[in-house]
Parts: sequence; C-alpha cells; structure tokens
Amino acid sequence: MTLDVEKIRRDFPILSKLVYGKPLVYLDNAATSQKPRQVIQALVDYYEGYNANVHRGVHALSMESTERYEEARRKVAGFIGAPSPENLIFVRNTTEGINLAASSWGAANIGPGDEILVTEMEHHSNLVPWQRLAKAKGARMRFIPVTEEGTLDLSDLDTLLNHRTKLVAMTHMSNVLGAINPVKDIGAKAHAVGARILIDAAQSVPHMPVNVQDLDCDFLAFSSHKMLGPTGIGGLYVRSETLEKMEPFLTGGEMVLEVTYDYATWNDLPMRFEAGTPNIAGSIGLGAAVDYLESLGMEQVHRRERELTAYALDTLKELSEEFNFYGPTDLNARGAIVSFNSPDIHPHDLGTMLDQGGIAIRAGHHCAMPLIRDRLGVAATARASFYIYNTKDEVDLLKAALKDALRYFSKTLAPK
Repeated sequence: MTLDVEKIRRDFPILSKLVYGKPLVYLDNAATSQKPRQVIQALVDYYEGYNANVHRGVHALSMESTERYEEARRKVAGFIGAPSPENLIFVRNTTEGINLAASSWGAANIGPGDEILVTEMEHHSNLVPWQRLAKAKGARMRFIPVTEEGTLDLSDLDTLLNHRTKLVAMTHMSNVLGAINPVKDIGAKAHAVGARILIDAAQSVPHMPVNVQDLDCDFLAFSSHKMLGPTGIGGLYVRSETLEKMEPFLTGGEMVLEVTYDYATWNDLPMRFEAGTPNIAGSIGLGAAVDYLESLGMEQVHRRERELTAYALDTLKELSEEFNFYGPTDLNARGAIVSFNSPDIHPHDLGTMLDQGGIAIRAGHHCAMPLIRDRLGVAATARASFYIYNTKDEVDLLKAALKDALRYFSKTLAPK
C-alpha cells in the first residue's frame, strides 16, 4: 500500500496556512509535528463532552473521562508493544520520562564506582540527568564514540561494557544525524554484563515500528507532540520486574493508597507514578494520534519517509560544495532528518531567510551541544526534518531557497 500524501495533507489544517504570503513548508518535524483534525477534534470532544477528573468521581462525567483516559493508555501501550497497560507511565514528555527513570531507578541502583554508558550523539535530555546522577552517586560516565560518517563506533563496545556498567542510556535515532542505532544488539550485550538499557525513542516511535518486547529494553521514553499528538504528554515504558521495585518519583494525590499523619502507602501500578491530576485531554489526544498512525501503518510511514529522505539527499547533493551534510549514507540506518552547515552562512541567518519564503527549518545545536560542538566541530547546524505530510515538491522548494540564500549571501559577503 502506498500512502496517499495529498489525502493525508487535507487532514492537517495548518498546512493551508500562508507565511509571509507563501504556502507553509513545514520541515521542523523533529522538533514537533503538526496535528491532524482527528486529534484536534478529540481534544474538543473531551472539553465539550465529558470534562472531569479521573479515577475519583462516581458521577457520569468522571467515569466516562476515566474510561477514555485508560483506553488511551491501552492504545499507546499496544502501539509500542508493551505486554500490559500497567507498563506505561504517562509523563509530560521524553525528558520527564528519562528523569523519572534516573530519579527513581537510578538513584536506588547506581552507586560509587558504577558506570553509566551513553553515546556521543545524545540529546541533552538523555545526558544531563545521568551526569547529575553520576556526580551525586560517585559514578562514572562513559561514552560510545561517533564515527566521521555519523554512526556509532562499536569497535570498543566490549571494553566499554563491563561488570561496573549499570546502565546503557542511548538514543534510538539521533535528532541531529538521523542515525538509527542498533539498540537491540547493544541492549543484549548490556544485559549480558548485568546492565539495564534505557532507550530515548523520541525520534523513533513517531516514524517507525517500535516494539519494546522485541527490543528487550528495560526503559523506553517518547513524546506525544512529535507523533501528531498534543504537547505536554508522553510515555515511559518500564519492564515489569523493574517497575515493581521502583519507588515513586513524585508524591501527593492519586498515587497513594492510604495516608495517615505518620505514613503513606502507594497505589497500584502505574498510578503510583502519576501524582496529581494528569493531562487527561493530552492522553486522549495521544490515543487519537495512535489511531491515526495505526490507520496508516507504521511500516508504510517508515517506507514513505525513507523514500523522501533518499530524494532529499539526492536533490541536495548538488549543493555539497557549499554545504556540509551530516549523517549516515546508508538509508537503512537513517531516519528522515538532514542536518547541514555552510562555512559562510550562520544557520540562524539561513533559517531566518528560509522563513521569509514560508519554509520552517530548525537552526541551532538541537539540544545536542557536545555532538555539534565537539564531534562535528561547528557552532550550529541547520536541520530539515520530514514527516508523512511532506512532499518531494517541498524538498525542491527547500533546494531552491538554499540556492537563493547562497546567491544572496555571496553578494553580501563579497569584498567591497
């Protein structure tokens, strides 16, 4: 089955927007995706039809709200292949999910002399929490290096992984390089030395089939807003035997079973990790986003994006003398992200000029400062990232805009 991109585009109201009088070309999907009418309507239906708090009321609205909220959990858990809805904790985003794992499991299981293994391509959200934990506990951070091509250098993995390794925390897909990492193979080696593996799946869950049981991971975190859903909601999967031993991250209402003036006991899983009123509407909206993606088929989504990425790389190679492009050349190991840099044009200037033509890209260090600065050796990059509603025509517009920018800046920078 081939995805009908024009039909898909009609589901996204924002794609008809004009920016400075030009049709919007939205190529910043790695930062956040746009939302289809089906997701927007799910939010409207909640607030207009059954807005109430969950798990607490015996009245009709509360019971309907609770059922829809837990139905969304079942949908999302099934989407990532979790064995039970109890394995899925609703969080605000990938960042909170990783911090939950660090504060709850990490604080109890990592101590002096232990090692945490991450990669050199990590987003700050999967680096800073482990830095902070290592400093607090007297543990050591170690790093899997990145090759010149933008893939992981696994030649010393057997040395990096040892009896002191307690956790491997790594991205499934780099938000800068687009590299898709062999998390399943690395996870198997981590388990062989007694370590756990946490996967930052913020860039993979929206774009390809992901099954936590097939990956055999201990933790996996992802965000709704990158997969057509609302902001402020995401998920953390935790393996059952690990989750059952974890202490709560936050305390207060909803996560307790019994409270006296002297002690408290915790609620059943996963509610013991969801203190306070949750993002009910966001969870239901995420469930609607899962329905939408499943109606397309994640294999089809991944195939379509791989075709579009191949076209983009082939189309933009004409500019390879003016721009440095980053990331793997093997399309089977690359997602729909193209990062690039010109020695003559700052990415922010480039992004601003493209915006004048209605083209939205990202410019900066993409919350991966060590990778950008230390490994790529630049201050920032420009990044175009694609999703199911993008087209080859939009790639052509990107190329034309980059050529216009080169002409403009060559005149601006020419010696007087």
